[in-house]
Amino acid sequence: MKHHVASAIARLRIEPGQDAKLAKRKTDDTAFFKDKASGEASLADDARAIDALQDRLYAEGKRALLVVLQGMDTSGKDGTIRAVFRETSPIGVAAAAFKAPTAEELAHDFLWRIHQVCPERGTIRIFNRSHYEDVLAVRVEKLAPPEVVEQRFGMINDFESMLAGNGTTIVKFMLHISKDEQKKRLQARLDDPEKHWKFNPNDLAARKLWEPFQAAYEVALTRCSTAHAPWYVIPSDHKWVRNALVARIVRTTLEAMDPRPADPGWKKGEFTIR
Repeated sequence: MKHHVASAIARLRIEPGQDAKLAKRKTDDTAFFKDKASGEASLADDARAIDALQDRLYAEGKRALLVVLQGMDTSGKDGTIRAVFRETSPIGVAAAAFKAPTAEELAHDFLWRIHQVCPERGTIRIFNRSHYEDVLAVRVEKLAPPEVVEQRFGMINDFESMLAGNGTTIVKFMLHISKDEQKKRLQARLDDPEKHWKFNPNDLAARKLWEPFQAAYEVALTRCSTAHAPWYVIPSDHKWVRNALVARIVRTTLEAMDPRPADPGWKKGEFTIR
């Protein structure tokens, strides 16, 4: 089963120079797992493995992992974080959420606020939205001239290359949902008083711009999926599929990093516990 999932996951990755082709990618694909029970079992196993691998990364103290989550409203960025990292110690993992920039942040370059919360060595940092908002929302809502947005693609690639060159492994996920599924999730937030805090009227304005946002994602994913910072398009209409796939990719990324605890500087035989 693990081999099957690993081979299937390869088609979720956008290879450098490959068009994202979002319109042709399924949002409701369940073919990665036998059924929901097997997907949830896979998630549970991978969550435990991520915890153990994070311990090793922390003990090594030389490298870091950056996980970027992007997606339309209701695509499940918060839910993905809770599910995938549910077993992981909070000592070595943290999330950063990016909303509209403050006046101070706008007074600096667009990557200033991002760089400040990149993961330190030995840790995992998850971005709930990210620097890609500056080529997505900014582009669609025309918050900056087109030539400024165009420049940012190269700047983002250079920034991620710099992070990778300094020991940060980067993996990026676009949580791909359908417009119909978003409608169901927004309606659920309106219908359930316990979920009213999740509903933002601005989400309806963004929904009216669905097609321009999909076009913006197409460009960003195509232009910014590189060997050192790949994009994965995750079918996210089914939450269990989304969570299990992200967990598997995070796990395999950490396994490929193969963190090794640093030499403690002493030998076991030097001590006797009495």
